[in-house]
Amino acid sequence: MPGLRQDRRAILRHLLVAGAAFYAVAGLEFIGSANAAEPSDLFRKAADGSTSTVDHSAWDKLLKTYVKAAPDGLNRVDYAAFRNTGQGELKLYIRRLEAVDPQALDRAEQFALLANLYNAKTIDIVLDHYPVKSIKDISLGGGLFASLSGGPWKAKVLKMSGVELSLDDIEHGILRPQFKDPRVHYAVNCASVGCPNLQAEALTGAKLGQQLDAGARTYINHSRGVSVTSGGVVVSSIYNWFKPDFGGTDGGVLVHLRKYAGPELLAKLTSTASLSGHQYDWSLNDAR
Repeated sequence: MPGLRQDRRAILRHLLVAGAAFYAVAGLEFIGSANAAEPSDLFRKAADGSTSTVDHSAWDKLLKTYVKAAPDGLNRVDYAAFRNTGQGELKLYIRRLEAVDPQALDRAEQFALLANLYNAKTIDIVLDHYPVKSIKDISLGGGLFASLSGGPWKAKVLKMSGVELSLDDIEHGILRPQFKDPRVHYAVNCASVGCPNLQAEALTGAKLGQQLDAGARTYINHSRGVSVTSGGVVVSSIYNWFKPDFGGTDGGVLVHLRKYAGPELLAKLTSTASLSGHQYDWSLNDAR
């Protein structure tokens, strides 16, 4: 049947044209994505000697309002009050940080920018889903992978200079590999009891060193950081998960711990050569 054969040839030509168009577009998208900036590219350069600073006063005020020092030595967040009266200002602050050009800043200002942005967005995500028992109960992005991933860290939740960022991009793609400072673990907060305290003030480039040292001392001298019993030395799982950041061995971790240990803890760690275990509490650091 000539008419049927012609129809088939027309359909075939249509499919070939459509297929060619699809692969052409896909190829362009692939090339575009291959040339797109990576999150780590945003902070590869710093403006050494720059006097530019980022205004973190809004974040500082929010922290002083909603972060409460509890009797157990933890800084806990009043999420209920924060959601009701502070989240709008928090979202404005996050948008202002996203608009900052990081390459106009020196390294200390870049570090403070990243850590504050990480912490502010973490709180914002918790507030969007509050009440929750743990941040690990929050999954973003939908789909099976999101439901199995446990936590919001891999979702692209921020954008700077046109580059999408996840919380993992900030911590593991930029802060840890580029700044190579183990104190980063006392700067970023995962909204959990087991995590180092969310400080009740914003980090700033001018005070960064002393703020990081204070975070390290507070955590290491608390039982959730280091606990010494007759059975040995049990430390936070942070020192196991990220052991390469602390020298790569138990000995390296112990050197780091002794640097910030108070007199009582230091005396207990002096003769210690290895660690006996790790612990971590993923419960939400909720004031209520």
